[in-house]
Amino acid sequence: MAFPTAVNSQITDAVTQTNVKVLAEAPAMAMGSIYQSMAHSTGILFQNAVSAQQQQNILAQAAANQGVMQIYSMNTMAAAAGTEKMSQAGIADNLTSLLTVLKSFR
Repeated sequence: MAFPTAVNSQITDAVTQTNVKVLAEAPAMAMGSIYQSMAHSTGILFQNAVSAQQQQNILAQAAANQGVMQIYSMNTMAAAAGTEKMSQAGIADNLTSLLTVLKSFR
């Protein structure tokens, strides 16, 4: 029971109880807010982890693809290098020089 005042004691009791109720609920509301923030942060953390894992998988697939492409193009590269060496060797010039030398011995 509240102190006697000019206001009805039932009104002061109701206001006091409301204030006490608000004060009593404040810690629970604060903890609920903290739990919601933590749950949201954890969700974002897992979303970022999944995104990073997907990007790593894409990079691994691209690296494997490049390796396979290099393995399959190895014969083509070897043939191209051989063709280049043959074309730079000047076989026609060598044959012409050889024929010229042979004709000079006659």
